[in-house]
Amino acid sequence: MLSPSDIFSLYRPSRCERRVFLRAHGEPEGEPGDFDRLMEELGQRHENNHLATFPEVLNLSKGHLRERARRTAEAMKKSVPVIYQGVLISETPELGDSVVGIPDFLIWEGPDYRIRDCKLSRHVGNGRHEEIVLQLQLYGWLYEQNLHRPPSALEVYLGDQSVIRLPYDGGADAMALLKKIVELSHRADEPYSPVGWSKCLSCGFRDRCWNIAKKMNDVALVYELDQGTAVALRDQGITTIDQLLKNYTADRLAELRKPHGKHMVRVGVAATRILLQAEALRSLKEKLLKPLVLPANDNLVMFDLEGLPPQFDELDKVYLWGMQVYGRRPGSYLPALAGFGEEGDREGWGKFLENASSLFGEYGDLPFVHWHNYETTKIKTYLRRYGDREGVGERVLQNCVDLLRITRDALVLPEYSYGLKVIEKHAGFRRSMQEFGGDWSIVQYIRAVETHDHKLRDKIMSEILKYNEEDLTATWAVFQWLKKYKVE
Repeated sequence: MLSPSDIFSLYRPSRCERRVFLRAHGEPEGEPGDFDRLMEELGQRHENNHLATFPEVLNLSKGHLRERARRTAEAMKKSVPVIYQGVLISETPELGDSVVGIPDFLIWEGPDYRIRDCKLSRHVGNGRHEEIVLQLQLYGWLYEQNLHRPPSALEVYLGDQSVIRLPYDGGADAMALLKKIVELSHRADEPYSPVGWSKCLSCGFRDRCWNIAKKMNDVALVYELDQGTAVALRDQGITTIDQLLKNYTADRLAELRKPHGKHMVRVGVAATRILLQAEALRSLKEKLLKPLVLPANDNLVMFDLEGLPPQFDELDKVYLWGMQVYGRRPGSYLPALAGFGEEGDREGWGKFLENASSLFGEYGDLPFVHWHNYETTKIKTYLRRYGDREGVGERVLQNCVDLLRITRDALVLPEYSYGLKVIEKHAGFRRSMQEFGGDWSIVQYIRAVETHDHKLRDKIMSEILKYNEEDLTATWAVFQWLKKYKVE
């Protein structure tokens, strides 16, 4: 049977036609990681919490699909107020299979049902989470096939506990996509889908596809070269990094038109950096574009945050603000942890401001060095959320130095990514922890929040603190390594 899960297979964790083909052909896939399992658990909890808000529910979540579909049809004829996990099935000869949908809720509104699904996402529609929109459209189409009239509404219960309605298009887009999925599944040859560092990161086929891409010297491996450009180059017969460098100058590559959404656009100014990055990968050599301009202060604060994305917490919370002074007069590690109570988020922000204020008092106006823009984005969020304390937050914001931006502006590295974990290895830094990473930290923090064992909580938090402290040490190591390229 075809189902909305086939649409999710195409879109999650990122849109990839190759993944649909590989699953259809039984290719071995890596097991979900702790982060994926946590997401699934939180999604089910979100759904169960919403289920508990209905006083009267017919629960059809158990049993064989055909029997559940029969019971769903009977319940709808009787106008049962709320049907949970009902089953809608339609035979579709044009697709060569049945289509089945299991919406979370069918809610009677008279004379028809509203279809509602629960999602952790906080924003759906207007180009965001197209897979969720298509899933709901498919539910609407199945409803119409069974009852010969459309549902009264399509709704999504979001991660912030709000409900949004989606317009119903008759299911045309969803059915067209299912047709494409069937074609992909039945292909004899594996379709091309460019690899990408963030695109492939949490896919079960990542190692397989990246190993193939490396063996082929695929152009998609080039940092700065996006998916649309990789597809456009392939259409021109350019599949390898060597072919790219042989056949394209910066001017010619800039004029290449690539798919971008529903339009075709020029590669443009990115062409120069793409070719420089390709040459770095071929030669395995760094290239300095211009001398780096690094802060010249005797002492600098390395600055790194650990936070929950919006779907994990109502406040999109930073649970750890980590800082440490390095340089001529190094200081101790200064973590500011959010509390576990209702005011924990505010407490973490307050402790961060207190720590920052003490650093300014002891060292004067020193830079806060971080990697990428997450830190500055979150400071702005918390300034709006809780306000400032004697201008300390604004002062930190003004003193922030994004080391990633400095590195990318001046240096081309023979790497597939410019993430801190990649660049620190390039710089020769090695961590002491066997398990680490942003997703690892989030999973550990959720475990700490939910346990009632205070000893276990303390142990988990000590591991998170150690990870964050090593992030600061890694940032300092990269800073030191970059000094050889700085302006004298």
